[in-house]
Amino acid sequence: MKEGAVILADIKKVQRAKKGNHKAFQELMEEEKIKLYKIAYVYMKNEEDTLEVFQETVYKAFISIKNLKDERYFSTWLTRILINTAFDLLNKKKRVIPMEREVLESKIIPYLPSEDHSDLMQAITELDEKYKTVLILRFYKDFTVKQIAEFLDCPDGTVKTNIHRGISLLREKMKEGCVNE
Repeated sequence: MKEGAVILADIKKVQRAKKGNHKAFQELMEEEKIKLYKIAYVYMKNEEDTLEVFQETVYKAFISIKNLKDERYFSTWLTRILINTAFDLLNKKKRVIPMEREVLESKIIPYLPSEDHSDLMQAITELDEKYKTVLILRFYKDFTVKQIAEFLDCPDGTVKTNIHRGISLLREKMKEGCVNE
C-alpha cells in the first residue's frame, strides 16, 4: 500500500512540474540525480563530460517536461534524454583529440565508484554501447526486459540476447582482470 502512495505522490509531483512548478521539478531532479550521474559516468568516463551531460539533461528535461505524455514514465523519459545527450556528446567528441589518460585519471579519482565496484564499472565502460546500455538499464535502473525493449525500440529477444552477451563479456573481462593481476 505504501508503494502505491509513493508512486501517486511522485505522479502528482510530476504533474505539478509539468504545470510549471519549479520546486516540484527540483525535487524530482534531486531524487534522480545520483542515478543519472552514475549512468552518465559510465558513458562519458570522466567527470567533466559527465557533468556536462547531466546538466544538459536537466536543462532539456526542464524545457520539455510539459511535453511528457505519461507521468508514470518520468524516470524512463529522463533516462532516455540522458542517454541521447551522452550519445550526442560522444559523437561530437569523436572529432576532438582527447586529453592524456593520466590527466583524466588524476581528475576522476575522487569520483570513481568504491573499490568493490570499480573493476566491474571499468569492465562495463569497455563494452560496446548496445551491451553497456542494456546492462545499465537492467541492473542499475531495474528496468524489465519489456521496458528496455520499449525504451530502445527493439524486440524483447534482442534485449535478452544483448543482456546475456553483455554478462558473458563482463565475466570474461573480470576473469582476465584477475589473471592479469
